[in-house]
Amino acid sequence: MIPICLVTGFLGSGKTTFLKQIAARHADEKIVYLVNDFSPQDVDGALLEQVEDDVVTIPGGSIFCRCLVTQFLGRLRSIPERFGTDEQPVAGVVIEASGIADPAVIDEMLAETALDRVYEVATIVAIVDPASLPKLVTTLPTIAAQIRSAEIVLLNKVDRFDEAAVAAAEGIVREINPDAPIVRTVRCAAEVEIFAGGRVRALEGDYAPCADPNYARFSVGFERPVRLSALLDELSRARNDIYRAKGFVPTDGGIAYVDMSEAGLLAEAAPDATGETVLAIIARAKASHRVQELIGRLSATA
Repeated sequence: MIPICLVTGFLGSGKTTFLKQIAARHADEKIVYLVNDFSPQDVDGALLEQVEDDVVTIPGGSIFCRCLVTQFLGRLRSIPERFGTDEQPVAGVVIEASGIADPAVIDEMLAETALDRVYEVATIVAIVDPASLPKLVTTLPTIAAQIRSAEIVLLNKVDRFDEAAVAAAEGIVREINPDAPIVRTVRCAAEVEIFAGGRVRALEGDYAPCADPNYARFSVGFERPVRLSALLDELSRARNDIYRAKGFVPTDGGIAYVDMSEAGLLAEAAPDATGETVLAIIARAKASHRVQELIGRLSATA
């Protein structure tokens, strides 16, 4: 059986950072990383591919919705033969689910497709941060579902918040899942036994609908370099309308990686970035018209 470590967490909580940590610690093992990005653009997969070769990407939705489940299962079926050899079979698969995913259906999904004869879900890790958790847990049910399904919870980005905010987030996690250990982390630095196994309960859930009414997705393409400071100012002013913005942006100083979530806004040089320069935005559905106007302004920051 090939063990699976399923990594969940809301948009911007730190899932890709955690996968990069795992890839660095397990560089000598044949581990395959399956990255599911809710955005149409494969931003997270591109980031992970900078440090790891064995990456499979599924952008454009949630692997636990009916729209992508066939593609997801097809990728899982192909992994042992595609990446493994007789001398070095696949030792495990780490799945980064999209930030909106409810993972409760995964056990049923594997069972009804007979993939439970090939794979076992060894560990589910949920990553949360003190910014988005208190603000959104009561309005977005998938956040609580991710925590409820977890064997371990990483409370990430604790260096950005005071003790009261961190303790409040811990209290929310405890209320949802009293049994899961909570590990406070900075940049997801934690020694987690990703294939430890020993799960004490199976999960039960339903496939998600293809169109989640809470979210709207947008992409911003750039035909020429932009003024980074102006773009960041525009994003900051739209913070209340946007759950997540991320991507590679051309600037006069080279390609920059831009990332905005509830925890903050950052931009850093990305000299090794290749491929399309595009900014993916996941917004509140009710703010779609304002985000459309924002996109027009972002494209004009050249």
